Amino acid sequence: MASVTSLSDSVQQHLASALSAVRPEAAGADPLLRRSDRADYQANGILALAKKAKANPRELAAEVVAHVVTGDELIKDVEVSGPGFLNLTIADRAITANLAARYADPGRLGVPVASDPGTTVIDYAQPNVAKEMHVGHLRSAVIGDSVVRLLEFTGENVVRRHHIGDWGTQFGMLIQYLDEHPHELDHKDAESLQASGQEAMSNLDRLYKTARKLFDSDEEFKTRSRRRVVDLQAGDPRTLAIWQKFVDESKIYFFSVFDKLDMEIQDADIVGESGYNDMLAETCRLLEESGVAVRSEGALCVFFEDVLGPDGKQVPLIVQKSDGGYGYAATDLSAIRDRVFHLKADTLLYVVDARQALHFRMVFETARRAGWLGDDVKALQLAFGTILGKDGKPFKTREGESVKLVDLLDEAVDRASAVVREKAQDLSEEEIAERGTQVGVGAVKYADLSTSANRDYKFDLDQMVSLNGDTSVYLQYAYARIQSILRKAPEGVRPSAHPELALHEAERALGLHVDAFAETVADAAREYAPHKLAAYLYQLASLYTSFYDKCPVLKAGSPDQVANRLFLCDVTARTLHRGMALLGIRTPGRL
Repeated sequence: MASVTSLSDSVQQHLASALSAVRPEAAGADPLLRRSDRADYQANGILALAKKAKANPRELAAEVVAHVVTGDELIKDVEVSGPGFLNLTIADRAITANLAARYADPGRLGVPVASDPGTTVIDYAQPNVAKEMHVGHLRSAVIGDSVVRLLEFTGENVVRRHHIGDWGTQFGMLIQYLDEHPHELDHKDAESLQASGQEAMSNLDRLYKTARKLFDSDEEFKTRSRRRVVDLQAGDPRTLAIWQKFVDESKIYFFSVFDKLDMEIQDADIVGESGYNDMLAETCRLLEESGVAVRSEGALCVFFEDVLGPDGKQVPLIVQKSDGGYGYAATDLSAIRDRVFHLKADTLLYVVDARQALHFRMVFETARRAGWLGDDVKALQLAFGTILGKDGKPFKTREGESVKLVDLLDEAVDRASAVVREKAQDLSEEEIAERGTQVGVGAVKYADLSTSANRDYKFDLDQMVSLNGDTSVYLQYAYARIQSILRKAPEGVRPSAHPELALHEAERALGLHVDAFAETVADAAREYAPHKLAAYLYQLASLYTSFYDKCPVLKAGSPDQVANRLFLCDVTARTLHRGMALLGIRTPGRL
């Protein structure tokens, strides 16, 4: 199905030709078209043109208006306003016809696919092996998943990477303990992934705490553990085999959490710190030989004139420590080499906590100096803020611990199930449980995605599962309400577009907003900004509510008007469904 030209693009093209007819030298000038509360659209570009041409803006605007064709096909009316703005009203027929073209493409709603897509490697959802995922892991996973969906939908080639923490000195202690107590990670219940996921985590957690206690109290065990780190880094087969058990056990747990989050993560996409071990020595050699990195007190460092410590001295990026061990920088730089030269990425995107901004700025600059990030490759951190409790402080349990991600999701699902049960009219217990999960997980995701990624936000479950306000439940109920109307339509009456009918003001507002879906998706994908799509969808649900209040659907004046309003309902529902799916949120047909 071909993409559908939006009404604003059509108007833009129309105005551009009128402008160049009046002033040939203005060919290609942007009419600066915006939605307006005074008309359907306002064009502000004539002011800048008039200034450039030293002309009177109102007179120039009047000349342009004389070249604009008005009628039923696109622009119904155009008038000069204020110092030289143009106010444009779209013809009802054009609104309905454009929506009908989108409706004929149920999968994409006329949203175009990039003709010349690039390759983006996106690094997100990075849990640590043998450690429980907490609330701090939520944003990277949810934001990354939505950005992946947006980019793929617009045609980009996307390579997902989950850079899990699966390497380092802490594994010496764990490996040594498991070698001495070989049955600590055995499973009692391997029946369901979820049960084994929770069991895997409690096994790992128990083992970690016991090993830590022993490490702190037994000098001989501490010595054996440190020897294990050397064995691990040297690639000793027995040590690697035990290390692999920790990775495999952790993955059982990770997959159960991502499953709860309704996120698809493939094993092949998990390339942890260990995945770059073979490249580390070469990365350091290349940096040192090219003079990008220098030895300082035995460590291999990269210095930056603008990165200074409290004492005014330059703070370096340490690529290799003085004892020969490798820091995070060596792994991150090796990953850049792999992603650019092997995966052929032209965009590298890192969905990582804002507190790591300095680290990534130094890593990217080092890679540029080394020639690994050329002018043709964009590397950026999609930095996200902190999740706060209702008190405005970082979200913790009463005991001051980090909130476990699984506990948080379970509580959201419980709260949402209570809301669904209260509203449910004809749902079975099984359906209430299923909808409760979709509403609860959707509420958590939407609260995150409706906030600009770089801002902190307050985690308030009562607000998140509320039916009022900017919540996913409000959007899900709007969708379910439309499905209910479509089910109640009289037999033989199908949603169908009737461009010949005049539209009510609420129908026009809804129709113009639905038509802006493709532009919103393009903007959100280009700027890696799911919050722009969330804001669009909330406004869509609000405009639908206004339409529903003012325009009877099943009791409209004529059979054609019933069919046209059912069509407006259905195209809105499809847009809500597709938009929510791009945020990774389900839209149940009944609530």
